[in-house]
Amino acid sequence: MKKFFLLLIAIHCSLCTSWAQTKNTEVLFETTAGNIRIALYDETPLTRDNFLKITKMGIYDSLLIHRVIKDFMIQSGDTNSKHAKPGQLLGTGDFDYTTEAEFRLPQIFHRRGVVAMAREGDKENPERRSSACQFYIVWGKTFDDKRLAKVQERLDSATQGTVKLTPEMMETYKTIGGTPHLDGQYTVFGEVVEGMDVIEKIQGVETDKNDRPLEDIRILKATVTKDLPQPEAEKKKATVKKVVRKTVRKK
Repeated sequence: MKKFFLLLIAIHCSLCTSWAQTKNTEVLFETTAGNIRIALYDETPLTRDNFLKITKMGIYDSLLIHRVIKDFMIQSGDTNSKHAKPGQLLGTGDFDYTTEAEFRLPQIFHRRGVVAMAREGDKENPERRSSACQFYIVWGKTFDDKRLAKVQERLDSATQGTVKLTPEMMETYKTIGGTPHLDGQYTVFGEVVEGMDVIEKIQGVETDKNDRPLEDIRILKATVTKDLPQPEAEKKKATVKKVVRKTVRKK
């Protein structure tokens, strides 16, 4: 069974205008823990369009939030989770294609409250293409200068020195929080605009050894509440290839 790795963090992002991205589409998740609304970035059109397509297909309806790591992230989108038995290991359910990575640093990064796609690990997936449907919402933690210096060393190793934390990014990680060690490795494509209190509540649930909540938290319904203009919605979708399991690399 292949494993997919991700990293996460979360908070309401509209508080700072320097974070502002173009957001013409929104998706509402009605969950058993409360409602979560996310806005999708136009700067990541391939991921955005695929996420809208999956949502309109009803794929997310009745799926579990199958992975929760405190001070890190929450994850959903496993297609096997709809009828999962208690304690069943989840993380492998997906479609047989992936989408092209869309990294948009330094404007879009892993601060608290962003939404990103899970993916298969680097060994099986050197292009770091994204899962078709598994995603995570970042919570993370705050960092000081010393810890950020260590994160930069880690990024230098993981990205061959191509990802550098800017002063603005570092200030955000110090004051708001996030998961900077994932930058430039997972596609961030949106942000929570409503329901950060729900994310925080989910962060506090008890989980088993596989990080699955002991009591199921379910997406009752996912709805596109703000869609693309029709001409843009008809643009050609991303090319794809096979994928398997999505999860999150914590450390």
